[in-house]
Amino acid sequence: MTSANKPLEWDYTKLAATYTQRPPYAPRAVDRIVELAGRPAPRVADIGAGNAHLTVDLLARGCVVDAVEPNDAMREIGVERTRGGEVTWHVGIGEDTGLASAAYDIVTFGSSFATTDRPLALRETARILRPGGWFVCVWNHRDLEDPLQAEIEGLIRARIPDYGYGARREDQAPVIEESGLYGTPTVLREPVLHRVPVADWLAAWRSHGILERQAGEQFDAILADIDRHVEALGVDEIDVPYVTVGWIAAVRDAGERR
Repeated sequence: MTSANKPLEWDYTKLAATYTQRPPYAPRAVDRIVELAGRPAPRVADIGAGNAHLTVDLLARGCVVDAVEPNDAMREIGVERTRGGEVTWHVGIGEDTGLASAAYDIVTFGSSFATTDRPLALRETARILRPGGWFVCVWNHRDLEDPLQAEIEGLIRARIPDYGYGARREDQAPVIEESGLYGTPTVLREPVLHRVPVADWLAAWRSHGILERQAGEQFDAILADIDRHVEALGVDEIDVPYVTVGWIAAVRDAGERR
């Protein structure tokens, strides 16, 4: 089934406009990803590139990027944000990118790996990586030990007692190892503190796809709870601790794959 006719389970159309308010990944994490190639101007396939959240950081570090995004609304924003950069945008999905085989030094999934059929996405990634190339999946996790974040978690669970983060907070190593396509994965973990305007941070919650799907009709009510709680602090900016968490793994040579 091709990317053009496969129905999308994760539809970010309604969330696209506020997704740009989400905090960037830890700069040191992006540095480490780009350094994997071991050469200047690495060619990167950024899968599930969305509105170019990771793409802009890859371009800033000299990468040549093919950005793959199935959602029209997200892709339109990404195209505009990266205009003039060394990037080509494509319609596709992680399981069926439509990209050339053995063409990329690095394949990245910025907060998108959990939206795929992961074994199929890993197989597709191995197809498009050059020998010795690297698979990378990465997410920004709020530090839930921070008092404000703990309070917000309480607000969410007051309305959704069984709220969960799904695969995005799982250990990705088992699924990578089970594929038989990659060497032993390494964990990438870089803390970062973002000081952000309150208005921007509250707007970013409106792009929270996992919360929207689990909240259903309660989504707007939960957002209102968060708005009231944060606005009651009486500040214009807040410090929000995040940890950029990811997994990196080198693709095996064809003869070494299981």
